[in-house]
Amino acid sequence: MSRSNIYRMESMEVDGREFLSTPPMKTVRFGDSVANTLAKFKKGDTRDYELLKHQLSEPDIKDGQIINWLQEFRGCVTQLSKDHEQLIYVVLRLPWLGRSQAVVDEYLSFLSSLVSAQTVYLRTCLRMAVSHFTPGRIQIQEGDVNISDSDDDDENLPRNFDRCHQALQIIARYVPSTSRFLMPILSENFPFVQKSSRSLECYVHNLLRVTLYIPSLRREILELIVSKMLALDVSAPRAEIEEVEENAAIHQEASGAPQDDCLFNMDEDEDTEVNTSTAECVMAHPVAERLDMLMAVLLTYIKDMCYVNGSLELERTKALYRDLMYVFDKLVLPTHASSHVQYSVFYLCSIRLGLAEAFLDHLWKLLQGPSQPPVVRQAAAGYIGSFLARAKFLPVATVKACLDLLVPWLHLYINSQDSGTRAFCDITLHGPFYATCQAVFYTIIFRHKAILEGNLRKGLAYLQGFNLERIVMCQLNPLKVCLPAITNMFAAITRKYQLVFCYTIIERNNRSMLRVVRSSLGGDLVSMNTNPLDSFFPFDPYLLKRSGRMIVPLYQVWEEPSDCGVDTLKKEIKKGSVEDEDDFLHGETPHMDTEMGVTPGSFESHLRSPSSVGSPPIAFLQRPF
Repeated sequence: MSRSNIYRMESMEVDGREFLSTPPMKTVRFGDSVANTLAKFKKGDTRDYELLKHQLSEPDIKDGQIINWLQEFRGCVTQLSKDHEQLIYVVLRLPWLGRSQAVVDEYLSFLSSLVSAQTVYLRTCLRMAVSHFTPGRIQIQEGDVNISDSDDDDENLPRNFDRCHQALQIIARYVPSTSRFLMPILSENFPFVQKSSRSLECYVHNLLRVTLYIPSLRREILELIVSKMLALDVSAPRAEIEEVEENAAIHQEASGAPQDDCLFNMDEDEDTEVNTSTAECVMAHPVAERLDMLMAVLLTYIKDMCYVNGSLELERTKALYRDLMYVFDKLVLPTHASSHVQYSVFYLCSIRLGLAEAFLDHLWKLLQGPSQPPVVRQAAAGYIGSFLARAKFLPVATVKACLDLLVPWLHLYINSQDSGTRAFCDITLHGPFYATCQAVFYTIIFRHKAILEGNLRKGLAYLQGFNLERIVMCQLNPLKVCLPAITNMFAAITRKYQLVFCYTIIERNNRSMLRVVRSSLGGDLVSMNTNPLDSFFPFDPYLLKRSGRMIVPLYQVWEEPSDCGVDTLKKEIKKGSVEDEDDFLHGETPHMDTEMGVTPGSFESHLRSPSSVGSPPIAFLQRPF
């Protein structure tokens, strides 16, 4: 076996000195050249071939050795057919990311030559780059238990991620079909949702960076990210998050630890603010913490895609809106148990009024579309009501314009049903109607002050023009179906302004216990269920602390109306339903206890304002790792 000593000059620093000012380092290599080794392998002699793979796998391989190997491989890249798959796999696994720039440049040159000459290795090269989208793992053994996890403290992560994206961009430049092969790999490599928050954050951040240079993948990447975030969202119910956070706060108070109120000194410089707030805004609920990290990344991405140097880029914003709405329709709208992911659309709509109006118009078309499934129409109504009520950035003119569409639609529906054979309370027949009634009532509860302020007489005339009494007293009986908390507050507000008197209907409903649906087994089903619509409000208060800093300034919190006679109302209806909501601010959306033909929900309408306040995270593209 031949043996040669090869001396290489490496462009790097050693002990703080330029390498060229130090004595040359000797690198030892055994075996023949790469070209001769491949020729021997073709003839059946595999000794040098196996030796080559072994030397490439050495953990202490030097920069000079890596450069030498890569140069030789690049010189015979046309010979690297599918027969050498294992060898190429070893070459691609060379530790190039943490090495000198000379090694990185040589590695990228080899990569471009390989995918150009041997497209059979395209997937392998893509997998190599994507595999570095998360921090490397560190081995930690405690007794017999392996608790290894990602190396979150690696200071070189930003540089390594930059190099990975540089590799992907080179591949995409030489192989136009890269996007078609890349997307399945991105999906396959998505970390398990139970991985550390840091791993998930890094991977999602890098996924979104891909959209900057392969924009054709943005819709699919957003769909992948949102699907994973929804999995986290539905596994962390609102009530569970509130309970865990409340217990953590009690424990901190008892132990004398500082409160995690997400506040920081506004006089400090920006970097200190961000770092301090990030450290303090940790969710006690582990799943909520992961979701919070991902929401912060996604919201920051939305902001940075829409603004360039502080100026709104309208065409880019419109394109992002179209992609996000595609994902919303496909994944978010049909998901009945999400509490936070939908705020990505909420935030995007806050950037420009035209986007908010387009979103409402889109929901309106879904609601009134007879070809849409009832569950989609009801969900659209829920989104309309919740968005109109909670979006602080919506002017009252937009709210009134939506009410001018919703209320006449209710009257037209009553015209078509109130005197027919289906003129009775049945959510299986009239689900979209009831959902729209609840959306209108909910909007009036939140927005009546804005409608009336400035000119009380004109505002009252506007609300009186809705003829709410006809809606409330129609044979379809919407007050029987709407959530008691909403019914009670709507009754109190409309009584104060003498718009409609709801108490007679409420008392009659509570006494008679009219059927809500027909039993699928035949006959009538009498139920004490107080949430027959299985309704929820997608923009209930935002609970996540870190990403909540970007939502809170846009969010309309509940303000108790003065002199609405709510206390009197409670006394009047307290003999009614078993689970009466006795406080609109803290009432829960009850669960369905009876089979109603629709999936029971797990939402709770705790209409409280989150306490987290602060400034948005730093720009997406400069986000540190």
